[in-house]
Order: sequence, then C-alpha cells, then structure tokens
Amino acid sequence: MSTAQATSGAAYALETEAISKHFGAVRAVNRLSISVPRQGMTSIVGPNGSGKSTLVNLLSGVLPLDGGTVIIDGVGLKVVHAYETPDHGITRTFQEVRLFDQMSVWDNIMVALTDRRLFPALLERAQPRYREQAQRLLENVGMWEKRRDLASNLSYGQRKLLEIGRAMALDVNTYLFDEPFAGLFPQMLERVKGIMKEMRDQGRTIIFISHNMDIVRELSDHIIVLDSGSLLAEGEVEEVLSRAEVIAAYLGD
Repeated sequence: MSTAQATSGAAYALETEAISKHFGAVRAVNRLSISVPRQGMTSIVGPNGSGKSTLVNLLSGVLPLDGGTVIIDGVGLKVVHAYETPDHGITRTFQEVRLFDQMSVWDNIMVALTDRRLFPALLERAQPRYREQAQRLLENVGMWEKRRDLASNLSYGQRKLLEIGRAMALDVNTYLFDEPFAGLFPQMLERVKGIMKEMRDQGRTIIFISHNMDIVRELSDHIIVLDSGSLLAEGEVEEVLSRAEVIAAYLGD
C-alpha cells in the first residue's frame, strides 16, 4: 500500500497544538493551533511577516519547534525531522526552488522515486516500473520534452514544475506548497493550478501559501489567516475573508 493510501482515519490530515517559534524577541509563530481538513485545499494567507513560511518550515521539519505539538494523520510529534516527513505522509516545495542543479530533469525525478542508498538505487533505476513512473510524472507536469536538460538550464517556471514533480514522486498524503504561483507567467500558472486540482481530486490534502487572493478564492476549500505569528481566522473562504478583522489586517480596505 502506498503512503497516500495508508491513512489513519483521523478527522484532520494535519493539526497543530500551541506550536511556537521565536527568533530572539520576535515571535514568528506564537502558540498556534490550527486544523487542516483531510479533503480539499487549504490556503495559508496573511501580511508579510505573519509567520506563513515559518509555519510551513515547522510543519516540514526545516525548523525545530520551540514548543507545542504537530499532529500528522492523528500522530502527535514534539519533534519533526525533515528526513522523516515522507514517512509521516507529508512533503513540501520551497518558495526558492531547490533542485539538484547539475543533474538532468530525469535524474532529479529518479532520485525522488528510488532508494536513497547508492546500490539499491542503481538496481531500482534499471527496473521498467521506475522508468515508467518517471515518464508519467514528467508528462504530468509538462516536463517530458526537457528530461535530458540539466536542471540548472531550466526557466524559473520549469524549475517550479520539476520541483512539484519531485514532490509528487514521493506519493504522500499531504503536500505543502510555499508560494507555488509566485513569479509565474499566466500559462505556467494555469498549469500549476491544474496539477494541484488534479492532486486534490485524487484525494491528496493540499496546503498552499499565496498572496494572490483571486487564486486563493478559486482554489481554497478552507483558509487559515495568520497575523503576527498568531491565528487571526480560519474556516470557509468567503466567510473568513469577509470578516472585518481580516479585511483590516490583510486586505487593507
């Protein structure tokens, strides 16, 4: 059974209980408790400096928790290690795309698909099923024709697509996308939206950060609004965005 199929039956895909992260006197995330529904897409929004990226870094183990608990599929974690998050059914992309720049597009996908140890990975790469999986993933994100290109030679939008393909290769339950639409031309933006919708329709839980409120309204089933590291509001999108406190803090009118 794949990770994406092995769910615990918990009501929420991901929750936090009073998690915190301080940088000196700055409370980037301050005793934050949220719940992310298993079904659909959840957006995380808020003004610059509200703690959005810090939150994703805590959920994915990039930053250590200063306190609190992260609950993934009903399992509470006081410590989140980045290398263990796929085992818990969660992975992420970064606002600043992270790839193996001196590898080809094909090899970037194969690294994500196969065993991390050298000799098992070499054996797995020779198996037709891994090659077929890699082809399907690259075709899905529109990068098959670029499979022989070095990642360093890709455009910004193509790098975003490849990073999403690498995340999809892990076949997990929950995906965290940090600003997946930032800096994309309209055609590429529509492609990324389409990929995320398809993942949602396959039963994956999608969590994304965005400043584009039109996209937030279009894609989100649930919304979390942060302000100064704390929860300002969460719930159904239009209802939350119509609240006076959200308009004052974020929309500015």
